[in-house]
Amino acid sequence: MAAETARKFEALEAQAQKIMQVFIKAGHEAVSPAILQPAGVFLDVIGENLRARTYVFTDPDGAELCLRPDLTVPTCRLHIERNGDPAAKGRYCYNGPAFRFQPVGADSAHPREFRQAGIESISDTDREKADAQTVALILNAMRAAGLKNHMLRIGDLGLFRALIKAIDMPDRWRQFLTHLFWRPDAFRAELHRLARPAEESLKDIPAELRASIVPGDVARSERAVVDYLAANSIEAMGTRTVTEVAINLMWRLADAKSDPLPPETVTLIERYLAISGPAKAAGACLKDLLRDRGVTMNPVIDAYHRRLQLMTDMGVDVVHAEFSAEFGRQLEYYTGFVFEVISPDLGPESPLAGGGRYDDLMRAAGAKRNVPAVGAAIHTERLLSVVQGGAA
Repeated sequence: MAAETARKFEALEAQAQKIMQVFIKAGHEAVSPAILQPAGVFLDVIGENLRARTYVFTDPDGAELCLRPDLTVPTCRLHIERNGDPAAKGRYCYNGPAFRFQPVGADSAHPREFRQAGIESISDTDREKADAQTVALILNAMRAAGLKNHMLRIGDLGLFRALIKAIDMPDRWRQFLTHLFWRPDAFRAELHRLARPAEESLKDIPAELRASIVPGDVARSERAVVDYLAANSIEAMGTRTVTEVAINLMWRLADAKSDPLPPETVTLIERYLAISGPAKAAGACLKDLLRDRGVTMNPVIDAYHRRLQLMTDMGVDVVHAEFSAEFGRQLEYYTGFVFEVISPDLGPESPLAGGGRYDDLMRAAGAKRNVPAVGAAIHTERLLSVVQGGAA
């Protein structure tokens, strides 16, 4: 067993060296972000899907820390620490471990500790070009490591955000629907709730709790939630904080004072989310849908097609790339283009690599304003298993 582990480690190191050489040759600086990170930053940005899978602990000084669940946030923090101006340009690459709890049990494709070899490009204002370069470089690195057969899956949260912005609705609804994008069932339930009459949409909130929520006062609403749970012997469950529950209740009560979403708006959003298929054809389908509904989103649609053309120019096969409007990956800090590289052997549940655009993350990591950024990482154990298995 020890000899087998040693051989695997040596193979991973040899593979990582090939990958890192490609990254460095392309102009990315090799960095090693700290494994231990402040937990608050991650818990604020990664979303509910991964929040419960992050290893969090308190050190003897009382600081809440975590084992990094990915290397993007640590690289953003490193960039801010090294530059007086977070908007300074930076291109980084790394190879190191990340840690996530696996709720259905760890296996070779989903270990609790795994390695990521990745890249981050910060403050490049030509977003479509930077997106295309990221995809092309990740694929070049994987080919250098021996990958021959793959499928490219893409999505674009920028399109979704633009659609929600173009539709007439209260801003808080836009925020909430965007927050729920990564949880399709919850998203659809919320979308249909917003289309129901106010008295019907509030039926699931106990009258006593509803009466104790104070509009515009988060602190008093938090206390009301705590008091209600205690009075009714209800134990807090799930990953949402009391603050999040209180804010949600405040929004729900405010929602009841707004006109419900028209049925045609719900239909438009659902038809958009149903768009799936070859990347180029999906763009045309989106144009047709919006034209039929009288919605204008030309800048983001043009950006979508420009990105595809740039990817083609850089040697990426977009003819066989698949687009899904619902696809957003698991991490909730993404704000625009996203992608995954999938092996036919491991399937879409175990992508070999993935990444995307995260223009809001630098602010969450400590910057005073948003900074354009995009990155991606290769799951090196999965890549090694595919290459060594002869299925590459």
